Amino acid sequence: MSVKIKYNAPATLTIALIATILVLIDQVSGSHLIPTYFMVPGRGLFNTSDPLDWMTLFTHILGHSSWTHLLSNMALMLLLGPILEEKYGSVSLFFMIFITAIVTGLLNAFLFPTALLGASGVVFMMILLTSFTNNRNGEIPLTFILILILYLAVEIINAFSYDDISQFAHIIGGVFGSLFGFLRPRKR
Repeated sequence: MSVKIKYNAPATLTIALIATILVLIDQVSGSHLIPTYFMVPGRGLFNTSDPLDWMTLFTHILGHSSWTHLLSNMALMLLLGPILEEKYGSVSLFFMIFITAIVTGLLNAFLFPTALLGASGVVFMMILLTSFTNNRNGEIPLTFILILILYLAVEIINAFSYDDISQFAHIIGGVFGSLFGFLRPRKR
């Protein structure tokens, strides 16, 4: 019997690998690669005629400010992503990640003066979506209600304190995870 390593969750693993490589390059080279190409500018700084600003609406989920920031997002993403890819398929999950990234990026660019960086909105989407993995039609899982209360209530409360964390991205990610859970995308 031979045992081999399997690339079991392509959407999740690819995002995690790219994000890790980017932090490594940015930390080792000191090139400021991440703030330049992977950060959505805030309100008043987003240039609608600059293709780079439009690109960051998605690429912000690949950039992280530090190893701690990366690890806090990737730990949950690597835990939840394979479960979601098994349930919904890699293409569907990537589509959900893409939509969540674009919407959180757009809303941040036009509503908030601070820049947006990291995959935490996507992680919150995954947290809420995971609570639907063993759901049947016509049911609202109690796990969803509890996760909604525990995670999103904390984010709403934290939104009134000043820190470098985008609680708004977490909330929007949670909203999208909830919508995707109710819409029940099919595995392709």
